[in-house]
Amino acid sequence: MEEWSIEQWEAAKQSGEKTAFYLYTPMCGTCAVASKMMSIIEQLLPQLQIGKANINFLEHIAYEHQIESVPCLLISDGGKVTEKIYAFQSVPFLYELLKKSID
Repeated sequence: MEEWSIEQWEAAKQSGEKTAFYLYTPMCGTCAVASKMMSIIEQLLPQLQIGKANINFLEHIAYEHQIESVPCLLISDGGKVTEKIYAFQSVPFLYELLKKSID
């Protein structure tokens, strides 16, 4: 999964296609598990644009989207954020959530 800058996130979001932006911090234990889950999702859904970023370096994103905790997954579709997920639950849960509308 590629590390995205704010500019890359904005470009992906504005593409109008479904996009997932995974936000984490390096010291977060739950984020380590979520990162592994997202790596699997990236392999299962290669057509989905997925990026990640250390939220410590993206204060603007945290403020703009009112990120309350990490891990956090911002999902955009049609140029706007449509979902904000904190509870990653399982790979099947994420797969079904992200698979919607990309088929």
